[in-house]
Amino acid sequence: MEEGKEDRKINKYSCACSIVASMISIIFGYETGVTSGAMIFIKEDLKINDVQVQVFAGIINFCALVGALSAGRTSDYIGRRYTISLASTIFLLGSLLMGFAPSYAVLLIGRCVAGIGVGFALVIAPVYSAEISATNTRGILSSLPEIGISLGILLGYISNYFFSKLALNIGWRIMFFMATIPSIGLAFGILRMPESPRWLAIQGRLRDAKHVLLKVSNSKEEAQSRLQDIKLAIGIDADCNDDFVTLKQNTCGKGVWKELLLRPTPPVRWVLLAAIGIHFFEHATGIEAVVLYGPRIFKKAGVTTNDKLLLANIGVGVAKTIFITASTFFIDKAGRRKLLLTSVGGMIIALLGLGFALTIVHQSHDQKVVWALWLSIATCYIYVMFFSIGLAPITWVYSSEIFPLKLRAQGASIGVAVNRVTNATVSMTFLSLVNAITIGGAFFMFAGMAVLAWIFFFFFLPETKGRSLEEMEQVFTRVKKSRNVDVELQTGNKGVQVA
Repeated sequence: MEEGKEDRKINKYSCACSIVASMISIIFGYETGVTSGAMIFIKEDLKINDVQVQVFAGIINFCALVGALSAGRTSDYIGRRYTISLASTIFLLGSLLMGFAPSYAVLLIGRCVAGIGVGFALVIAPVYSAEISATNTRGILSSLPEIGISLGILLGYISNYFFSKLALNIGWRIMFFMATIPSIGLAFGILRMPESPRWLAIQGRLRDAKHVLLKVSNSKEEAQSRLQDIKLAIGIDADCNDDFVTLKQNTCGKGVWKELLLRPTPPVRWVLLAAIGIHFFEHATGIEAVVLYGPRIFKKAGVTTNDKLLLANIGVGVAKTIFITASTFFIDKAGRRKLLLTSVGGMIIALLGLGFALTIVHQSHDQKVVWALWLSIATCYIYVMFFSIGLAPITWVYSSEIFPLKLRAQGASIGVAVNRVTNATVSMTFLSLVNAITIGGAFFMFAGMAVLAWIFFFFFLPETKGRSLEEMEQVFTRVKKSRNVDVELQTGNKGVQVA
């Protein structure tokens, strides 16, 4: 009994490592949140139009593609820790450029530089957290980066509110400049944390990997068991006790793209489909429209002054942070699948309600419909709440844990690349979409995407709760369908067997 309790206990050192790594996500979340309110003042100060606003909002995600697609190979080469430090340094440079930008062109350059840091951060923070944590606490520790994003968004909204009181040409610059402070701290702070034991092992540094595992495990037995699993996963004899071994296969990510995209095994193909699907639907269901254009939505609903718009936006950040934090305590208990389906189901209802309320406001022309205004705000918050209890954290937990060890960093980078492209598409087209099909119609469209998301998750995402990272290929070699049909995919010479 006592042993079971010990196994379920979160190791304090691994928790501290994950918290420090998640600071990069706080910086990214702040960048996203502060942009939402800052755009009100940038548009007025720099005299830009809605198209330029959309470009500014979304270009960070296209630039994040560079960071995301580079992060996997970079982290395989220099390690997870140094990659986090590199990402924070890039963020620092981007924030300085935006804070001191004398023109729209320089502002865009700073946004692009920060975008590269975003790509690195979104890949490496969840991967590091997943690799440093034990199986039964991986869900809560791997979701810390998503909590960091939500907390950063909230801090960005609060920054909007307080710095909006300053002079027009100073306030929004200070909003961006504030991101430099945590960037400097993280760039050096992460170097005090240990390297991922799994990365050390694939470099052949077994002694170093064992040393880290002893720190991030609750007992010597747990550390030894985790090391044995890692050895087997990368092809090292389980009885090997050497301090350093030379692996026959490459350890710097070479050849991984072929195994992922050109000649994937059936389990790897399914894993890749699952990762791409969950990252696509996280943003295709409209969260970026709410997070980034919240003030626009509330203004359409009938909120008038800038102060009230920014306060309503803070409500979005509070709801997101509270519910995403609460959800972390259920991920390892309830499981990924159950939370995910519940989350998306609630999002569908909330999006339909938000679309209906905003349509009523739109059709009332200049007459203020008070109940529709309050319904718009309420359903907007409910949507954010349901998004935060499942789809938000599980996207990053799930995609960081399902890839085989050798493919994990670069596989995660593909998921993040899809995530950023979808995010950018929503960011850069939302205002044009509103003009084309009305704001209510836009949210009805997002509700339709949420329905497709629920169907995809139901059929293609198996439960991963309680399975070690080294067991994930087994999870993705069988799918149980209803009516007692088992479909087992065999990767050997037997081909595909259906029983």
